[in-house]
Amino acid sequence: MRTYSGHSSARASNELYRLNLSKGQTGLSVAFDLPTQTGYDSDDPLARGEVGKVGVPISHLGDMERLFDQIPLEAMNTSMTINGTAAWILALYIAVAEKQGVDPAVLKGTTQNDIIKEYLSRGTYIFPPAPSMRLKGDIVRYTVREVPKWNPTNVCSYHLQEAGATPVQEVAYALAAAIAILDEVKASGEFDDQAIAKVVGRISFFVNSGIRFVEEICKLRAFGRLWDEITRERYEVEDPAMRRFRYGVQVNSLGLTEAQPENNITRIVLESLGVTLSKDARCRALQLPAWNEALGLPRPWDQQWSLRIQQVLAFETDILEYGDIFEGSTVIEAKVEEIAAAAKAELDEVLEQGGIVAAVDSGWVKQRLVRSQFDRLRRIEDGEQTVVGVNRFQETAESPLGGRGAILQVDEAAEREQIASLQAFRETRDTPRAEAALAELVEAAKSGANIMPPSIRCAHAGVTTGEWAGALRELFGSYRAPTGIAASGASASDVSPRLLRLREHVEDVSRRMGHRPKVLIGKPGLDGHSNGAEQIAVACADAGLEVIYGGIRLSPEEIVATACDESVDIVGLSILSGSHLTLVPQILDGLRAGGGGDIPLVLGGIVPDEDAETLRQRGVARIYTPKNYDLLAIIDDMVEVAAAAC
Repeated sequence: MRTYSGHSSARASNELYRLNLSKGQTGLSVAFDLPTQTGYDSDDPLARGEVGKVGVPISHLGDMERLFDQIPLEAMNTSMTINGTAAWILALYIAVAEKQGVDPAVLKGTTQNDIIKEYLSRGTYIFPPAPSMRLKGDIVRYTVREVPKWNPTNVCSYHLQEAGATPVQEVAYALAAAIAILDEVKASGEFDDQAIAKVVGRISFFVNSGIRFVEEICKLRAFGRLWDEITRERYEVEDPAMRRFRYGVQVNSLGLTEAQPENNITRIVLESLGVTLSKDARCRALQLPAWNEALGLPRPWDQQWSLRIQQVLAFETDILEYGDIFEGSTVIEAKVEEIAAAAKAELDEVLEQGGIVAAVDSGWVKQRLVRSQFDRLRRIEDGEQTVVGVNRFQETAESPLGGRGAILQVDEAAEREQIASLQAFRETRDTPRAEAALAELVEAAKSGANIMPPSIRCAHAGVTTGEWAGALRELFGSYRAPTGIAASGASASDVSPRLLRLREHVEDVSRRMGHRPKVLIGKPGLDGHSNGAEQIAVACADAGLEVIYGGIRLSPEEIVATACDESVDIVGLSILSGSHLTLVPQILDGLRAGGGGDIPLVLGGIVPDEDAETLRQRGVARIYTPKNYDLLAIIDDMVEVAAAAC
């Protein structure tokens, strides 16, 4: 039983962890901030405004020690949502254990370490796919030998569903990612067949559970069935225990709404049933979002509410007292067979392209996800798919849960304190020792040796997150994944009367302006959650606008330069990390300084009301939040904003 948490600083997060454990939480699920996830120190210019916003900042071993202060690692099961810097964060964790006097062989937990889905959804990748897969494999190879109770990779289909994946796509692409890592490890020649079985036994999955909980039950039964088949036939694993489909869950955050957010509790409970009702497909670990995640950062009380849901299910209901209640159901079996067959066909299509890495690098998988997300949003806009409180039953009494104080606000002083602490750490560490450890790291990376032992030495030597990632960036290079928007718009059969009217509006505005409106969609900062930006870009293109979208992690200077050089008519920013009060003013000031002060700017993201008012006063023309679900209405409004500015 977990809640996914971490914010502000290692010390504040440690207090939160110990509080949650005292309330009955049985494991830790650590959220890291974006600079930590993407390999930057807290004082790096690219980290400005992002420190401590969506997780805890970890810049060096001292931060990691503070994070787990008074938490005995030998007794803890720790899940860490980390991918691009997974090897480094695991090295820090092992180093903390060693300093506590704990043998790493007894450590229990999980590094998510699923870089494939980062290219498709969350965007916290650093290196190109090939070296990223090598680092992922190094973690697997090292932990199987040295940290045998650790789950070295948590193949994560959760974010695929958040990016639009259907149940079939979620199963197929996650299995393809698992096959990729097993093939990589097997090809190394380091393990015989018996050892490969142990590797299979340490691979776990992290899935999503949506509101259609009967379908989710069937999806997970199909998932387990296919995993058993793949590991038995492709990798010749004979022991059924090693072939077991072991998975943890975070139930769906995509479906949580800003409108009538109290409905989210009902959604969370129903989504929990999808992964607990079927004993033969029951999750091993469950973490639940908070009811107010669509509003901002949850408070400790909100996380407690989610923990209590799990405890009520486990200790008050009778779902744990029976065998599998779906055994023998013809309805369930038929749906399981349908999902399994379709997922196997989708998986075969990926493997025919050379596997998931090739299919990611070509943009094929990303295009399919963007298209699935497009179809889902269109169904909501057209009323085919009901979302209570959003597109139906919108009448509501004022909620006593809302208002000022309904979310946790990260104190801006936390970033300054983290930076000061990091700089003080650098001044007092043994710098020659850190430099020597970094040199060993680079040599290991060049030679093909396992990256984990030198990374652990780097942790003990005082190397920082940015230094570790920076050394490997110089060697491996950086990477920008395909956006997937090129072939994902409306087909002829998708053109609704509303879209036709919007296209007519765009044509009318084009005649008035003397040219087709040009929009720049920008993702500033380190936030890699690109789903919203991609859908806006697709919708703008469908409406007939000229669209510039350069993908994720753009600096404010890059966005300003593009806007001015391309003479765009409107800039649309997407920011979901909470860094809007830092990044948006930077871009507004840059536009004014660069001669683009008359270009209107609109913003989409999770923006509290008080922040929205501050940004409007700074000059933001429109702010769209999760309650603005109708993409065509958003685009129609953006066209008017652009026309009014000309």
